[in-house]
Amino acid sequence: MKKNNIILVGMPGSGKSYIGLKLSEKLAGFTLVDTDSVVEKTQGLKISEIFEKFSEDYFRKLEYDTIKMVCCGENKIISVGGGAFENPDNRNTLLNFGTVFYLKSNLDVLYYRISKETTRPLLQNDNPKAALENLLKKREHNYLKAHYVIETDNMSEDEIVDFIMGSIDETSSSCRS
Repeated sequence: MKKNNIILVGMPGSGKSYIGLKLSEKLAGFTLVDTDSVVEKTQGLKISEIFEKFSEDYFRKLEYDTIKMVCCGENKIISVGGGAFENPDNRNTLLNFGTVFYLKSNLDVLYYRISKETTRPLLQNDNPKAALENLLKKREHNYLKAHYVIETDNMSEDEIVDFIMGSIDETSSSCRS
């Protein structure tokens, strides 16, 4: 039986961290965990610095270890980095640990949200929009394996939060039946 944890996946700029924060404000007794923040705190480095000083592979190993660490217990809202769901072991762990929501946004919305940021290592090149599009094409088929896909482009933050909370309530009810 799935635990009552909420896992948020999606592309950079999809709103995982923000929606996670909003959920944690509404759900008493839930703990918010952002896996990228955990990695940064434990390493004492920003993700971009880990990529630069070590490698993406090194970061992905830290990410894997972090997901394994945080996936215990209940009442957690977990926001994972955009590439975490690519790893089959991470994906399996997350799908079995709680209810996974894919926050889906179109390319233009994603690009608008992250175009001013300089901390996203996979987008640091001459054409970040094309890089983002390539990432989206590469990752979309795995994101669609989430329990729920939320098309966020025309939804407010409150509507997204309400949808997730309603879905969790339905899942909880059906488990008790």
